[in-house]
Amino acid sequence: MSRNSQAYVLAAFAILFWSSAASAFKITLRYLDYQHILLYASLISTFILFLIIIISGKFTLLKQTGWKSIRNSIGLGFLNPFLYYLILLKAYTLLPGQLAQPLNFIWPIMIVLFSIPLLKNKVSSLSLIALLISFGGVVLIASKGDFTNWSDTNLQGVFLALSSSVIWALFFILNLKDPRDVLVKMMFNFFFGFIYILVFVACFAELKIPDIRGLGGSIYIGIFEMGITFVLWLKALEYSRTSVIINNFIYITPFMSMIYLSLFVKERILASSIIGLILIVVGIILQKLLARRS
Repeated sequence: MSRNSQAYVLAAFAILFWSSAASAFKITLRYLDYQHILLYASLISTFILFLIIIISGKFTLLKQTGWKSIRNSIGLGFLNPFLYYLILLKAYTLLPGQLAQPLNFIWPIMIVLFSIPLLKNKVSSLSLIALLISFGGVVLIASKGDFTNWSDTNLQGVFLALSSSVIWALFFILNLKDPRDVLVKMMFNFFFGFIYILVFVACFAELKIPDIRGLGGSIYIGIFEMGITFVLWLKALEYSRTSVIINNFIYITPFMSMIYLSLFVKERILASSIIGLILIVVGIILQKLLARRS
């Protein structure tokens, strides 16, 4: 199998795993609260990333990490995984997966907005139209297609899901400024994120032995949402002849997620969720096309 073919296989596995995250969240939340899910998932993810670093021969980079890099991870680890997943998982406790997942998926739009003040990027009028298309999809999903009646919508959950996309976008941009090896800084970020959630649970919840089903779900999330899947994606980009095609695979994720939610969580997928998601993705793709042309 050629390296390019391997890239497609790796990308396909990454998309399958990431697409299952919403269902894994909803199912695991039946047996374990969101704080403990993050506690065990971040611990597992840290361990998995450490093993991958050892296997890939990057342990020397780990040992060479200085105080400035540690300080970066102390800050970045607070944003992700701690704050990002804490807010996102809370949103999943309040919303159906078909609402929480696409509302969280607008992070590429948030990156564009943050890049204006942080990276001094300029946004054209056509880019603003693309942004409005995506935000139109957000309103359609959040309202469940009824713009006059929001009584059935948990607005706190909507706010939290949207906030998680803001946090991810901020983390993404700040993370770009960190020149360290991706795996090394991810491992340190998750290590400090685990410390934060451990303190949070000790102060505001109660450390407890989880239900085996809740623990199993947390392990799955730690491996396939937070840990190894990102490595598969990086390898796919590395092996691919052009990263553009591989990067476009990411837009399959929310639609696959809807299928998983229907099959495994038994959610009845609303037409407004599908149409709204299409609007979000169309707006994101238009924004990316306009960015390449500028």
